[in-house]
Amino acid sequence: MRKILFTLTTLAFLASWRADACTNVIVTKGASADGSTMVSYAADSHYLYGELYFNKASRFSKGAKLPITEWDTARPLGSIAQVERTYQTAGNMNQYQLIIAETTWGGREELADSTGVMDYGSLIYVTLQRARTAREAISTIVELANTYGYPSEGESFSIADPQEAWVMDLCGKGSSGNKGIVWVARRIPDGYICAHANQARITRFPLNDPENCLYAPDVISFAREQGYFSGADEEFSYRDAYCPLDFGGARACEARAWSAFNILGDGKFVYEENGVEVCRDAYDWVEYALGHELSGEMPLWIKPSRKISMKDVADVMRDHFEGTPMDMTTDIGAGGNALPYRWRPMGFSYGGKNYCNERAIATQQTGFWFVAQSRGWLPDEVGALIWFGTDDAATSYLTPIYVNTKKVPECFRVGNGDLLHYSATSSFWMNNRIANACYKMYDQMAPVVRKAADDYENTMMNETIPQMDEKLSSLVKKGRKGKARRLLTKFSVDNAQKQFAAWTKLEEILLLKFIDGNVKQQDENGEFKHSEYSKGIPARVSNPGYTAKWKEMVAKDNGEILEKR
Repeated sequence: MRKILFTLTTLAFLASWRADACTNVIVTKGASADGSTMVSYAADSHYLYGELYFNKASRFSKGAKLPITEWDTARPLGSIAQVERTYQTAGNMNQYQLIIAETTWGGREELADSTGVMDYGSLIYVTLQRARTAREAISTIVELANTYGYPSEGESFSIADPQEAWVMDLCGKGSSGNKGIVWVARRIPDGYICAHANQARITRFPLNDPENCLYAPDVISFAREQGYFSGADEEFSYRDAYCPLDFGGARACEARAWSAFNILGDGKFVYEENGVEVCRDAYDWVEYALGHELSGEMPLWIKPSRKISMKDVADVMRDHFEGTPMDMTTDIGAGGNALPYRWRPMGFSYGGKNYCNERAIATQQTGFWFVAQSRGWLPDEVGALIWFGTDDAATSYLTPIYVNTKKVPECFRVGNGDLLHYSATSSFWMNNRIANACYKMYDQMAPVVRKAADDYENTMMNETIPQMDEKLSSLVKKGRKGKARRLLTKFSVDNAQKQFAAWTKLEEILLLKFIDGNVKQQDENGEFKHSEYSKGIPARVSNPGYTAKWKEMVAKDNGEILEKR
């Protein structure tokens, strides 16, 4: 195996490395443990704040206008015609169990329309207020972008409802009078999962299967006009035309999709090829994920090795390539405490050569993340559930929020702090405090945090939510929808605030337990053990020291001075 710190051929790769990058996992209902469709999303950016966007269902008078501001910059873009009625949304899900998420892949720079109004974020959140199903959402996205223009870079959208899950690649047509988007959307076969991470994923696609594949009428002809493609229609690859794969697209992006498949497929990729199901080892694509071999392509979807739960998906979002050649905890870059993060920039030069750092699914610059579930066996009032979290997924927790809630918990409320103003009542800032505490002594502190998150999420998924679902569904079936909404609102708010308080207490415990690099003892109830003579003096502390890799490298670097003689 080649060295994982792969030498880049040009500095251009480093300059174009995708630092603000998101990850999605899509699970069809036939692939899930409970029959739900699921979409996960990590909104990763150094400029995004963690808060739960909330819009109540509303009615508007004829001729009303909706101002549009660019989602990730707040830049005013213009206005569009408002519809008569909108649906309630909480985060990236609406009251009818529709979910939309995204990852940005950029693509060809000349295709961004600087005059467009509907940026990618506005497409998501406006569509959620107007569409009830995944197919309606695809139509709405296309209509909005083609009517008002699309100023953003290339995107992959995850779109799911209780019955179907789709992946959609789209990009603009530039500013030279070609308003709108060129796009392809493919329905993920039931029983399969998909993943995308800032690289266009759709390559060749069926041209005559409208039940499972939709696309812009000019998606191929426009590529021909621009000189991106010259072959036969059936040979056309959307990715190769509009977002050609390069080293950064493989190593920083496709590698994350590969890792999600590797985890949920237990090391096997099961997929259909020419109508025949095949099973191959995940490591058949490891050179592709490393960016060493760019000529192939990874399956767009695979069949998981088991039925996938919400917790399975949540834990994939916490991945740092552990146990793979890209494992971020094992080289000297992890320091003495196996830290699976590399601060920006994502590349560096040394000795006349250029190198990259890994970009895993879990990352420090996450604004918010979620796993949304569309649960078709439940009434819409109950079935729309979003498990919402803020900051780094690896050291934060997911709280279940019923989308039909009447209000948002204070800890997730929009306007409760921002990136320039600290708030002691904000989940985002508390999770940042815990994450940044763990970064200094990761192999010792992160397991404590992870156990707390696991205990909470497992209890919610296996006990609390099923009990709430039963109560709420019973009320809805009896026609008592008002009472059901009051109850689910109270649960969503009270439970989130209770867990926020528990996380605030956890930060105090981390400070007490790991202060100054020492590790204090606790009993089975979590109480700190004290000395024989004073309750204010800890029992003997331990000092775990550093990793073997760190010791090896320090000895090589400065052993002559440090060696005991």
